[in-house]
Amino acid sequence: MPASFQNSLLYRFDKAVDYEWMEANGLGGYASSTVIGTNTRKYHGLLVTAQQPPVGRHVMLSKLDETLWINGKSYELGANKYQGSIYPEGYIFQQKFERDLFPVFEYRVNQVSLRKTIAALNGENTTLVMYEVLEAEEPCWLELLPLVAGRDFHSVKRANGDFQTDVSLEDQVLHMKPYADSPDLYVNIGRASFKAEPNWYYNFEYLAEMKRRLDAHEDLFTPGKIGLEIKKGDRFGFIVSSSPQAGRDAWSLFEKETLRRKKLVKHLPEKREPARRLALAVDQFLVQQSSGRSTLVAGYPWFADWGRDTFIALPGVAMGTGRPELAPHILRSYAEFLKDGLIPNNFSDYESGIDYQSADASLWFVMAGFKYVQATEDYSFALNELLPWVREIVTRHQQSTHFQIFVDKDYLLNAGGPGLQLTWMDARVGDWLFTPRAGKAVEINALWYNVLEIYQLLQRMAGEGVKAEETGRLIAKTRKSFLATFWSEELGYLYDFVRGEYHDDAIRPNQLFAVSLPFSPLSSAQANKVLQVITKHLYTPFGLRTLSPLHHNYRGKYTGNAFERDQAYHHGTAWAWLMGPYIDALIRVNGELGRNHARTLVEAMQPHLDMAGFGTVSEIFDGDAPYEPRGCTAQAWSAAEWLRVIVEYKLLEKPAELLEAEAKSRKKIRITT
Repeated sequence: MPASFQNSLLYRFDKAVDYEWMEANGLGGYASSTVIGTNTRKYHGLLVTAQQPPVGRHVMLSKLDETLWINGKSYELGANKYQGSIYPEGYIFQQKFERDLFPVFEYRVNQVSLRKTIAALNGENTTLVMYEVLEAEEPCWLELLPLVAGRDFHSVKRANGDFQTDVSLEDQVLHMKPYADSPDLYVNIGRASFKAEPNWYYNFEYLAEMKRRLDAHEDLFTPGKIGLEIKKGDRFGFIVSSSPQAGRDAWSLFEKETLRRKKLVKHLPEKREPARRLALAVDQFLVQQSSGRSTLVAGYPWFADWGRDTFIALPGVAMGTGRPELAPHILRSYAEFLKDGLIPNNFSDYESGIDYQSADASLWFVMAGFKYVQATEDYSFALNELLPWVREIVTRHQQSTHFQIFVDKDYLLNAGGPGLQLTWMDARVGDWLFTPRAGKAVEINALWYNVLEIYQLLQRMAGEGVKAEETGRLIAKTRKSFLATFWSEELGYLYDFVRGEYHDDAIRPNQLFAVSLPFSPLSSAQANKVLQVITKHLYTPFGLRTLSPLHHNYRGKYTGNAFERDQAYHHGTAWAWLMGPYIDALIRVNGELGRNHARTLVEAMQPHLDMAGFGTVSEIFDGDAPYEPRGCTAQAWSAAEWLRVIVEYKLLEKPAELLEAEAKSRKKIRITT
């Protein structure tokens, strides 16, 4: 059943604008706004294109506002925030917003009921806007106002002389090119008419950007108005795209996209809620580039593809949706860029440059490959592809690669130095590093230990007995050194990082990976102590805090300007993706009791799917109650990790004791009868 908002919430503008929706197109482009259609971000738009998938994004068509003309009287259905005012206030006519396969809006004005559905077409920079007239006593007129931005999605613009206001209409397709260096904009208006009325609308105010203390005001251009007569039973659609759309039928395209999504849902390994909603959410992060390379967008609306994020998210995206074949495609796409034992950290938004500054992207790459082999028993892939990649990664790390990443004489992995942020806690402003962790970081070495274990398994599979024994001796030495370096018997947990004689004892979630990853260097008693400390200091219903509230650097609210937000980013802010390894650890340490506990955690997490980015999972949350969602409204590793643990541990199935109790209850009823 689709999740929905009724008009009691939609009538409250100040509340409704906090709920957003996202429709991604499989290229890195998207359509997005709030549940009442008020754009609150510079990133919102009805058509946001990705010209060099998944980057090169432009907000082309910002909005398409509707006005109903009934018996000569106009009723505006749009809702915009301007400086000092809200106009129009069309949300008062909105009866419902719901999200299942697509975002759907329903409006009622007098006896006219209108449904609007928005769909981003997979594989092209195209958005469909579909309408159905559910009720109408007599024919009326629908007028649409296109509001064009035509600019890079990180910026905002004011009315200016460089904007090209020319518009053409040929074969029922409107065509504009807002700027000389912008994509083209095409709108197939179907049977509607177009009346040229070029004009600027001034001072749109983006509330979310104001909260982030960024540029928040913009002017938008309209070339004119689109209109058509409508009556009960009518259905019609508009195609908005960066490519020519003459002769295409909106409803045929919509039906094709509907079938694609229904096929995805049909083959899910877990179809119950919330797994179904999470599967639809993670599907939006998949991107196919023109070169054929597959990747994952780290988060919408502003992230591109990041190596670390991709490989943490990949098991949930692939195996969690019943499509394990996605994994080797994405692994191969990144392996093309494997350089000196390093997998790319991220790709530039604007240039062809590749950033390799990450100590863990290569290690997570190995973990994702191992997860795929575990799930599929694809031994051909394991021996012919994964083993050579792992061999190169291990060898180059042992020899020393870039960014001061090398295996030290104590067999542990050292990474980074002055000015380098190589772990996932990488927030910085200019040269200021908020969480400097150069040296030997606990999660990097937990990952390194696991990579060695995986390497040995692959060597054994390949019949490399002598080499496997050699790797086994290295594993034993690494484990011994890991415990000697990171474990504090006095504190009862692991140091976060070690640099020379300095041992950082801040309670952070990074030590969790020594428990949650497939191969743990800890004893069961040590693992239990780590889990207890993390639960006591870092657990929230939606993720784990990045720092204990008892620490003097703790920041419980992710608010303020960019510097203030980055200061909190890894100093208390809770991250949703960490719930995945937390549940791994719960079940590893506590077995079936941990699994039952995890089921209650999943129930506690579910309300977030009806918040923020409706139907998906946010990047981060405040560390302090009420744990407000922050950052990206749709984050790949957040949704994917939640989905992964739900599917992997069958957390939506009832515990055995409940099933047994139900069986006994049914038996008693039969006896009584």
